[in-house]
Amino acid sequence: MKVRWMIAGAAAVLFALSTLPLGLHPSHSHMSAVAYEGGLATIAACDAEAKPADYGFTLEEHNGNALDFETLRGKVVLLNFWATWCGPCKIEVPWFVEFTDQYKDDGLVVVGMSVDDPAEKIESFVDDYNVNYPMVIGLGREDFQEAYGPIWGVPMTFFINREGKVCRTHLGIATRDEFEKDIKDLL
Repeated sequence: MKVRWMIAGAAAVLFALSTLPLGLHPSHSHMSAVAYEGGLATIAACDAEAKPADYGFTLEEHNGNALDFETLRGKVVLLNFWATWCGPCKIEVPWFVEFTDQYKDDGLVVVGMSVDDPAEKIESFVDDYNVNYPMVIGLGREDFQEAYGPIWGVPMTFFINREGKVCRTHLGIATRDEFEKDIKDLL
């Protein structure tokens, strides 16, 4: 438990430092590859060294259904770690609802994992925010959190491309436009 508090403290310091105007934005941790096409520099959709996503999980949704991550293979996945008490999460969730409506036919799947809430709290949140995508229970699922993390705080969002690579990561809130750009780049 002491290690988790040390990680949380380090994450808080990193988050505070990330708000300083240094001309860099920590949201896109896997976007360093630059390609030159026709003399124009473009950021690659996914870094060649991006780690593979772990599809070896079946998680319980807030409504009791099972979500087998293997069924997400071949889709673009926006995986968001959040909590019902998280203010920035409450800002992002309506965007994810919109993205689900707008891009699901193009192959986008949004998955929300509540890191520390029981099913009843998640159910109430889903109703209040008209959530239209799977909300899975992360309580007691440190194995899943560690497979994608470490999760230093919420919100934390990972983008997985169709080839099963974790291409982009947002620690903390990002803008709606940043999320939509990431989605479009990977679709």
